[in-house]
Amino acid sequence: MRLLLELSRAAVRLHARSCHQSVYSRHTNPRSVRVELGDKKLEISSGRLARFADGSAVVQMEDTTVMVTAVSKTKPSPSQFMPLVVDYRQKAAAAGRIPTNYLRRELGTTDNEILTSRLIDRSIRPLFPSGYFYDTQILCNLLAVDGVNDPDVLAINAASAALALSDIPWHGPIGAVRVGMVNGELLVNPTRAEMASSTLNLIVAGAPSSQVVMMEASAENVLQQDFCHAVKVGVKHTQQIIFAIQQLVREQKVTKRTPIKMFSAPNDMVEQVRKAASEGIYAIFTDYSHDKISRDEAINKIRLEVEENLKEKFPQAEPFEIIESFNTVCKEVFRGLILNEYRRCDGRELTTLRNISCDVDLFKPLHGSALFQRGQTQVLSSVTFDSLESSVKADIITTALSGVKDKNFMLHYEFPPYATNEIGKTGGLNRRELGHGALAEKALRPVIPKDFPFTIRVTAEVLESNGSSSMASACGGSLALMDAGVPISAAVAGVAVGLISKANPDKPTEIEDYRLLTDILGIEDYLGDMDFKLAGTNKGITALQADVKIPGLPLKVVMEAIQQATVAKREILGIMNKCIAKPRERRKENGPVIETVRVPVSRRARFVGPGGYNLRRLQAQTGVTISQVDEETFSVFAPTPGAMHEAQQFIHEICKDDQEQQLEFGAVYTATITEIRDIGVMVKLYPNMSAVLLHNSQLDHKRIKHPSALGLDVGQEIQVKYFGRDPTDGRMRLSRKVLQSPAATVVKTLSEKQSISMGSSNSHSTTSDS
Repeated sequence: MRLLLELSRAAVRLHARSCHQSVYSRHTNPRSVRVELGDKKLEISSGRLARFADGSAVVQMEDTTVMVTAVSKTKPSPSQFMPLVVDYRQKAAAAGRIPTNYLRRELGTTDNEILTSRLIDRSIRPLFPSGYFYDTQILCNLLAVDGVNDPDVLAINAASAALALSDIPWHGPIGAVRVGMVNGELLVNPTRAEMASSTLNLIVAGAPSSQVVMMEASAENVLQQDFCHAVKVGVKHTQQIIFAIQQLVREQKVTKRTPIKMFSAPNDMVEQVRKAASEGIYAIFTDYSHDKISRDEAINKIRLEVEENLKEKFPQAEPFEIIESFNTVCKEVFRGLILNEYRRCDGRELTTLRNISCDVDLFKPLHGSALFQRGQTQVLSSVTFDSLESSVKADIITTALSGVKDKNFMLHYEFPPYATNEIGKTGGLNRRELGHGALAEKALRPVIPKDFPFTIRVTAEVLESNGSSSMASACGGSLALMDAGVPISAAVAGVAVGLISKANPDKPTEIEDYRLLTDILGIEDYLGDMDFKLAGTNKGITALQADVKIPGLPLKVVMEAIQQATVAKREILGIMNKCIAKPRERRKENGPVIETVRVPVSRRARFVGPGGYNLRRLQAQTGVTISQVDEETFSVFAPTPGAMHEAQQFIHEICKDDQEQQLEFGAVYTATITEIRDIGVMVKLYPNMSAVLLHNSQLDHKRIKHPSALGLDVGQEIQVKYFGRDPTDGRMRLSRKVLQSPAATVVKTLSEKQSISMGSSNSHSTTSDS
């Protein structure tokens, strides 16, 4: 039996080797090309590392190097969409660091890793052939990071090269660059130091023939004409990267595999659906009384009838073919209405916004709140202030690899299942929610004052969703910030623009005709070719994200989309200004309070308490947090004025005047031992003081291991000399040892009675040092 098992394993290994023989032989000839991008050089190589993968490429800029592998199964997946997984992982070793968790391994995924994975996915997904449902995995491995050049854009180019050099069907390559703007000058792939002073962070992924596949941008109110110029510059440089990858493909003579099956609807089944259901579908899409739910229900009613008929006429058909046949006709009718008749399913003109309503100050206990409604998309936003200590702390690996630092402004986006009349899991965080929240956060961040004294958290909860909830979150967040009294520099609004296009029959990658749609519905996003989100102020652009579902967009279409979105954005701002036109002059009465407390060094130890006990107790009882500003100044944050009042009483009680101010530097006092410890004795100079440690090293000139060696015991009185407070930690400095030498003859005695009335100058006897 064991022999049979070993033979079967050997057969499997032999089959695997034969399957990968052609792949391995293709990659055994290392080749590389270089691209000049301004004053930087980008090197793309393949054939040396990870040669068992279907495709592998290494991209290097100066001392930052990224390797990406691509592997796709040869058997189709039981799916109705392209099963593509992109994983970008930050490796601590690439930055010369060790992870700080207890296992010292990379664990979980950070927000930055997820957002970069989405960036790569959105860049390469549109170029896979329609109906290619084969599990495909793209793994991005950081080999070395120099802290100067960011690896995220390099990873997009490496993914493009890995797919182009593999036998995986893919209509690439693409190229990607980052464009920054410093003092009005555009920089291609700027360094991290240059990006620190840049007013623009634009990532453009371009396809051949100067087409755009993906865009992601954050900007500090950049003017529309400057933004458009930056897009054109970025696309121009992506073409150089595309040419270089195409050169590598020609040199390696890459041949793409022929999939076993491409999943598409059979023509005869599609024709049958056209005859049976096209009129009914058309009637539903031209009935403007429908809303999202009723329209979906009406379409599903026709779907069920048609699918039953198809099962009878085509008993051998697969379930996917039946579903896709109906979807194909449904998509044809919907897109034809817009392309040929300029009609949208809700009756709007192509450039008309949905009805918008705004409201603020919904809940009095909140620091700020707003409800933004656009059609059937509804977002409830709230603002919460907290201390600067509550800011997001980036881990050392993320900081080293991507330059992401602590931030005191954050926007968290939530999309519960009831927003679309569904049932699902709640809690946790998925990639979509993280991506939508990051986009809305980018839109609002440029208008937040840099020196705001609190950490700001905006929550955007989608209560109803029918398209463009991320841009509604930006609008609602802007309203809530003004309601909270945050002095933002300008109001921010966002809108999504969609696309319905018709491809050239002779050249499928070219667009023959198209229509741009302002403020798209969920169905227009689902059945359309683009989701183009733009946010900004009346002056300029603060954020942009373009997701394209076709192999590329001409620059002309991109420029028109920016212009159309800008017009809609200004219209939305006009509606929002009627609700609240500027930030409230004062924050709400129940808002947080910050005060500074000056604590002399002599009282700092008592203020903080042993091991920070007093500060922890203060936070537990009042919710107040205290952070040290400098040697004598502490910043006190209270969530409400009432909490601040409680804290002030607490601090006053701890730091109230006592007899310590009467102690004289260099004087000798009688101290009472209150506790014996291994390392020394705890003593008090007067009854109501906190006991302080007199260390073994200060008890006697002789070296002792325990105070009992000197016959000391609790309640005993000893003479000690006072040397003031330690300037670094504020601890009282006492010594008995210095009094053991004949030179010290000063004695001061404080009885319990005298210690209560230290104000009298004759309360103790003093003699001069001899």
